[in-house]
Amino acid sequence: MMDWGSLIGLLLAFVGILTADKLDGGHLTALLQPAAFVIVVIGTFGAVLLQTSAPVFLRGIKMARWVFQPPPDQRKEIVKDIMIWSNTARREGLLSLEPHMKNSRDAFTMKGLRLIIDGIDLAKLREILDAEINAFETGQRQAVKIWEAAGGYSPTIGILGAVMGLIQVMEHLSDPSKLGSGIAIAFVSTIYGVGFANLIFLPVSNRLRAIVNQKVRQHEMIADGMLAIANGENAHIIEEHLAAYLR
Repeated sequence: MMDWGSLIGLLLAFVGILTADKLDGGHLTALLQPAAFVIVVIGTFGAVLLQTSAPVFLRGIKMARWVFQPPPDQRKEIVKDIMIWSNTARREGLLSLEPHMKNSRDAFTMKGLRLIIDGIDLAKLREILDAEINAFETGQRQAVKIWEAAGGYSPTIGILGAVMGLIQVMEHLSDPSKLGSGIAIAFVSTIYGVGFANLIFLPVSNRLRAIVNQKVRQHEMIADGMLAIANGENAHIIEEHLAAYLR
């Protein structure tokens, strides 16, 4: 489902800046500098790729779609599933959870149910589920950090673009016809660097971090439900406990 709030927010940010530029007598074409764009964008992502591995970088790029199409909030569905597992386990025993395990499409859920069916010790079950959650969270946060890193590098690379533009200006002081392009690259590079950082890279990072927190929370909900089932707790108690995750 499209998150229209994120799309509107992005459009408002750019429309506000372009409108202000227009009111001051500026022209949109003055802000369209391919050279400045290449310096800032390619340079920024090159620096980000240098500090991280290619798989993490690609995962972070793919996660960007969550800004506009976030994963669905499945907490209510998870509670319903856990209640079904609990009632089934209390009526028919833990082995009866095997069909639910096979029907699950979530690797974390499948692993947890398999451990419950195998009758693993409660403390060991908690240890394994916690390790799985920590590994999932670490991987997701590493991917998100590429956008945070881009937000840090972008303004500095914009300044590099500005210096390169000024160098071009200095090289052509004797030819006034060539001074304009160098000055344009210098100023627009700075705008691109600061603008992309504060209008795209950092907001995307913060948005993705919030989504990752939600996904981790859902994993914690599943783990708590599974631990309660393995411990043989009453279904009503489990439901009351999980209700805290819905608030």
